[in-house]
Amino acid sequence: MNKKVVVAMSGGVDSSLTAALLLERGFDVFGVTMLLSEGQYTSDAQNVCRHLGISHHVADFRKIFRAEVENYFVAEYLRGRTPNPCVRCNREIKFGALFDFANDLGADFLATGHYARIIFDDGCFKLKKAADVKKDQSYVLYNLTAEKLSRIILPLGDFSKVETRSLAEKFNLPVANKPDSQEICFVPNDDYKNFIANREPSAQALQAGNIVDSNGKVLGNHSGVANYTIGQRKGLGIAAPQPLYVTKIDVANKKVVVDTNDKLFTENLTARDAHWIYKPALPATLQAKIRYGAKFSTCTVSEEKNSLKVTFSEPQRAITPGQSIVFYDNDEVLGGAIID
Repeated sequence: MNKKVVVAMSGGVDSSLTAALLLERGFDVFGVTMLLSEGQYTSDAQNVCRHLGISHHVADFRKIFRAEVENYFVAEYLRGRTPNPCVRCNREIKFGALFDFANDLGADFLATGHYARIIFDDGCFKLKKAADVKKDQSYVLYNLTAEKLSRIILPLGDFSKVETRSLAEKFNLPVANKPDSQEICFVPNDDYKNFIANREPSAQALQAGNIVDSNGKVLGNHSGVANYTIGQRKGLGIAAPQPLYVTKIDVANKKVVVDTNDKLFTENLTARDAHWIYKPALPATLQAKIRYGAKFSTCTVSEEKNSLKVTFSEPQRAITPGQSIVFYDNDEVLGGAIID
């Protein structure tokens, strides 16, 4: 009772319900909307706060967001890699800059509308998958620390999306029927290619080059390797007797290499910038996801110098540099790293 909690409010149904639930539980709730880009729409969050009778604050993170998320996003594509901006944003902004902002407001806790669970077990706080596996977002939270988990509240972790909508209607929230956003929040019209081209129009990764097969035979041309990702089939603009997929991106030589689907499967990867919430004794047999929408797979994880070596029990399709591999022990998130 009377504990202060800052709720990160985007104006969507998930964060709005988070605020309503915590208010009902007796918390002193502050709504905070992160200002991340010019012309950002904040009135929905303001209306929800007014409806709930709580204060609304705006945290201007445009400068740090551009430096830590947008610039990273562009730089990774220009290196021929495929980044996950949500992972980066959660580390640097939502549970970085916003965490500091919450401290400045005198908050005891920070809450978000993520679908994941924080459990106190065996004397420590643990991050676990959401009850609704279809909505589980624990993958993008692997950069959290045990200390921060003790001050984070995720009220939606036990709910399905259907239940969330139903509860939002029960609270008569103005955004109860607002559609979920499926786009990258800072990329207009979800056109990341144009976004990158506007930022770095003269970059080598945006220059024309060849699409080649694994033997180097030219099959077609492209307008820039940054426009492609591992496993891509659509938009290649080449004719072949069987379907071809991107298997390698060669920025230095401005080449996109394509091959048949079976060449996309491999049992091994290396990853860097490992972050562990709780680090197991390595080598260890764990479960892992190689991208947000991937299935869980069993793997052996070991350390080699400054990187992790991961060997899967079954070959994985389209392992993509720049994406995160996240490690689990059953339903608990242990940590993760960036795929090289």
